[in-house]
Amino acid sequence: MNSVTASIKIGADGIDTEKIVEEIKATVAKKRAAGLYDEARIARAEKHNLVTLKDDETFIQQYFLCLRQISQVDINDFEIFERRGGIFGYFLTKIKKSIWSLLKFYTYRMWSQQNQINSLLLAAIETVNERNQQEIDALKARIKELETKDN
Repeated sequence: MNSVTASIKIGADGIDTEKIVEEIKATVAKKRAAGLYDEARIARAEKHNLVTLKDDETFIQQYFLCLRQISQVDINDFEIFERRGGIFGYFLTKIKKSIWSLLKFYTYRMWSQQNQINSLLLAAIETVNERNQQEIDALKARIKELETKDN
């Protein structure tokens, strides 16, 4: 079997792609600084970037921000539709909506409890982190004080 490899290059005369990329990066940086990207779907995308953060303080702040934004289960209704049209699609949509209304009765309570658990766990983790940071800061100050006494 012969394999044909095609090389495709997309471009146009007079277009500086590097400049365009830099403009996009600058725009994203401005919007991020303004807080426009602080929503849950962005947090989900950003969680993969947490490993790239070098500074421990920046990492923990970004990590808690992501946790706060995605810790809650979405318990809102959603649109139920069927891609297949016609009478079959109509009846299938009705069946799905009926099943969902029955399931919603049982799952709403579980979702609400899960949201409470997630909120409590997040609050506990943030509190422990804050206390640990205060203790670390106090110990650093004490070490610095002891070092200055020795000199």
